[in-house]
Amino acid sequence: QVQLVESGGGSVQAGDSLRLSCAASGSTFSRYVMGWFRQSPGKEREGRGTVAIINQNSGFTEYPESVKGRFTISRDNAKDMVYLQMNTLRPEEMAVYYCATTTTVAMMSVSGSRIWGQGSQVTVST
Repeated sequence: QVQLVESGGGSVQAGDSLRLSCAASGSTFSRYVMGWFRQSPGKEREGRGTVAIINQNSGFTEYPESVKGRFTISRDNAKDMVYLQMNTLRPEEMAVYYCATTTTVAMMSVSGSRIWGQGSQVTVST
């Protein structure tokens, strides 16, 4: 089973950029769809919101409208890594960011079908 470890979180000012990384191990990385999600403070009941998804060969990516044009997901199958470049960060985007994986793009929206990393805190201050 694949294991995921996020890194790159931290504290930034509104408008700054940050790049998150997720290292995968334990299975054939190129077989898996990868995604980034976030859990905002005080909104645990809403669950983890989708930030970005990328398919196995990087031929498909998906973003919610709120981050389109500012966030970019990418992957390096040779290094078993997935990245999230976040530009022009907003205070409301302060959250714990999670890397996740599953076998298909459709399964990425199915609760219980994803494997999660431990999360990486992103703090955005005004």
